[in-house]
Amino acid sequence: MSGTVTRVYKDELERFVFDVFQAVGLNEEHSTLVAKHLVLANLRGIDSHGVSRVDIYTKRLDLGVTAKTTEGKVVKESAASMLVDGGNGLGIILATRGMEIAVKKAKEAGIAVVGIKNSSHCGMLADYTMYAAKHDCIALATTNAPSSMAPWGGRVGYFGTNPFSYGVPAGEEQDIVFDMATSVVARGRITLARKNNQQIPLGWAITKDGHPTTDPVAAADGLVLPVGGPKGYGLAFLMEVLSGLLTRAAFGPYIASLYKDLDRNQNVGQFFFVMRADLFEEIKEFKNRMDQMIREIRHIPLAEGFEKIYLPGEIELERTVERQTNGIPLSIHILNELEAVGRRYGLPFPFK
Repeated sequence: MSGTVTRVYKDELERFVFDVFQAVGLNEEHSTLVAKHLVLANLRGIDSHGVSRVDIYTKRLDLGVTAKTTEGKVVKESAASMLVDGGNGLGIILATRGMEIAVKKAKEAGIAVVGIKNSSHCGMLADYTMYAAKHDCIALATTNAPSSMAPWGGRVGYFGTNPFSYGVPAGEEQDIVFDMATSVVARGRITLARKNNQQIPLGWAITKDGHPTTDPVAAADGLVLPVGGPKGYGLAFLMEVLSGLLTRAAFGPYIASLYKDLDRNQNVGQFFFVMRADLFEEIKEFKNRMDQMIREIRHIPLAEGFEKIYLPGEIELERTVERQTNGIPLSIHILNELEAVGRRYGLPFPFK
C-alpha cells in the first residue's frame, strides 16, 4: 500500500464495523454477521472485499435501495433445492443463510442446490465455502456481478468478474478453500487501488477505448480482462448461467452497478451446490485420502525459482495468522473513509 499504513486489530475493527451497521439500522445478529465477514476478508488479505466496502454498503442502506431487514422469501423448494427471493437485502446476509440452508439440505439429501435472486454484492465467497467444509461438505459457490468484462474477442462489457469458490474438508490438514474471479483480478482491487492512489499492473484492465492501462481511474471506466483469455471467458459464462439465469436474477448488463446505480436494486444472483463428503465412502476415509493428497503435493520437488508449493487457500491462511498477530494493515485513505462513515452516524473513531 502507498502512503501511511496503520495496523488495526481484528476485534477492534469488528466492533467499529458492528457499531456502524447497528447505527444504520441492522439488527444485532445481522450487524455481527456483516462485521465478521468484512473483517475476515481483510484478515485473509482480500482487502478489496473487506472494510473498504463499508461506505458503499451503508450508503445503499441509507438510500433504501438495499433493505435493512433481510429475511428472504422461499420461491420454490424441494428436498434437495431451494430458490430464495432476497428482497433486495444485503448479499452477505442472504448468502450466509443460503449456504446454511444448502448444508442442512445436503446433510439430509446428500446433495443440495440453493439459488438466490434479488440479492446484492455478497463479499468474499470463501467465507461460505469455508462454512460448508467445516461441516464435512464439498461446496461450490458462485455469484454474478455488474458488467465489466467483454466476452473474449469483444470490446464492450457484458459479463461481470463472476467469481467462484470451492471448499473441501480435510482431516488433520487444513480444509482446502479456493476463491477466484474469472477476470484477471477482482474489480474491487481496482477500486481499492483508486482509493489508495496506486497504479495497477499492466494486464489487469483496458481503458474504454481498448488500450492497456496502469491507471485505476481509466480502468474503472474501462473493462477488466478474463483470466486465461478464452478459458476465463468460458468460466465467466458458466458462472452467469448458474448465478443469473438459473436463479432468475438479473444477468450481464442488466445487473445494477454497486457504486453508480444508487437508485435501484442490483438483483445479483448467488448459487450454491453442496454435497456431503461421505457420499461414496466414510468421512474418515475421505479425509484421510485428502490429507494424503495434500501431503504428497506439498512434498513434490520444487521447480527452479520456487521456495514452496502452496495448496489452494494456503497463502490466505498464512496471511490470517500474520494479521491476527500483528494487526490488519489499513491505508490512510481507507481509515479516512471509515472515519467519515463513523462521523455520519455520530460514532467515535477508535483508530488514529
